[in-house]
Amino acid sequence: MKYSKALPYALGGLSLATAAILFAPGVGIIAADHLDPPARTDPSMDSTPDRAADIADIYAWHTDTSVIVALTFSGPQATDQPATYDPDVLYSINVSNTAPRTTTDIPIRFRFGTGAMDQFGIRVTGLPGVTGAIEGSVETTLEKDGVRVRAGLFDDPFFFDLQGFRDTLSTGTLSFDSDRDFFAGQNLTAVVIEIPKDRIDTGAPVDVWGATARFGGQL
Repeated sequence: MKYSKALPYALGGLSLATAAILFAPGVGIIAADHLDPPARTDPSMDSTPDRAADIADIYAWHTDTSVIVALTFSGPQATDQPATYDPDVLYSINVSNTAPRTTTDIPIRFRFGTGAMDQFGIRVTGLPGVTGAIEGSVETTLEKDGVRVRAGLFDDPFFFDLQGFRDTLSTGTLSFDSDRDFFAGQNLTAVVIEIPKDRIDTGAPVDVWGATARFGGQL
């Protein structure tokens, strides 16, 4: 399967493990280590990275009317590999819009599953202003009560000049080149959610972070 499309809207260079959205001019961010899968350190346990539960980044930004959050995971990967939909992983997007900002005020949860003819689907709960869940097929834009969701395979939006990073470390001289992208042409799986801005905006900064849990323990 070839990569399908870039993430919708302009990402504006935000590449986040935790995102802080300010509904005034300016955005505060904390950067993520994009290529850092969770490997167990206990030598008695399997240290193979759990690709389905490996969060690459969480992106969060807003327009005049919407807040868009994208959680990317299971990547990067070659373009001939399919998206990753693991029914045994629970994905969380946590939104904090009141003090203390470490408390989850809007807990968005999603899981994948199979339906008729073993086709994969997604079920998303905890969306503000949505009655019940949004559920339906992957690779389809789903909409309910003013919220839109899409899960599928995407071109990896993360930009990084790995060669420039290594050259900078070895020489002590900044050697980055904006034309070199180590992740160009690689894929990952993502879930993108668009929510009306007035359901999140309280006039205060908003923190957004992601988490995964495989049944049996937090990752």
